[in-house]
Amino acid sequence: MSATAGQADSLKSLADRLGVEPDMVVMEVGYDDDVDEELRDLVADRVGELLDEDTDEVVDVVLLWWREDDGDLVDVLMDTRTPLADDGVIWLLTPKAGRPGHVEPSDISESTPTAGLQQTSSVSVGRDWVGARLVAPRSARSRR
Repeated sequence: MSATAGQADSLKSLADRLGVEPDMVVMEVGYDDDVDEELRDLVADRVGELLDEDTDEVVDVVLLWWREDDGDLVDVLMDTRTPLADDGVIWLLTPKAGRPGHVEPSDISESTPTAGLQQTSSVSVGRDWVGARLVAPRSARSRR
C-alpha cells in the first residue's frame, strides 16, 4: 500500500469517527486560514456544501473551529446549539497543546455544561487540531 492510499484510508476513518454521513447537514463556524483544510475537504466531499453560521437550516453536525482568543466560548456554544438537531453533534475543534491559539481543556470542561452540553469524547483531527464531541444531555434532548 502506498503512503497516499494509507493517508486516504486514515482520513476516511476520521470522517467515520466524527460520525459524518453523506445525508447530513454540516455547519461550519470559526473558519480562518489556520483550519485543517484536509479535514474540511474530507467532510465537504462526504456531505457536499458546508453551511456557514448564518444558515436557517437545522443541522446535524457543527464544526466549530475555536482558538484561545476567539471570545466567549459559552456564548458561541449556545449560538451553535440553536440550529442543531435534537440528536446533533458539535465538534469543538481547537489547536493542540503547543500550537498558537491552544485552548486549555479546563476551559472546555467549564464552558460545556454552562452551555447545556456534555463532552462525550475527543479525537485528534489533524496535525494541529483536536476535536471534542459535544452533545445535549439525553434529558435535554427529550425536552426540546
